[in-house]
Amino acid sequence: QVQLAESGGGLVQAGGSLRLSCAASGTVVSIDIMGWYRQAPGKQREWVAGITGGGYRNYLDSVKGRFTIARDNAKNSVYLQMNSLKPEDTAVYYCYIASPDLHWGQGTQVTVSS
Repeated sequence: QVQLAESGGGLVQAGGSLRLSCAASGTVVSIDIMGWYRQAPGKQREWVAGITGGGYRNYLDSVKGRFTIARDNAKNSVYLQMNSLKPEDTAVYYCYIASPDLHWGQGTQVTVSS
């Protein structure tokens, strides 16, 4: 089995920064895509960012220029650096990996106050 452990969420004022981390453990075969989704209260889960094994990155339009995704293959980990946070970024953030099946983390709360 594969387990994903997230950390780094919290409460921050608008304009602040947070860095989310997610580490995969267990029977991890080669990981293809790693990334993040988020779910705000009363809304559907939405994709935020993804990074391929070759390092190609893609982002939700509303976070481009503010969020940066990175991965450390040696540590089976993915990170999300979030800068210039806005109240609308408030959500539970979930990491995921494709290895090759899809695996999800338990979620970490990010709250941005205005």
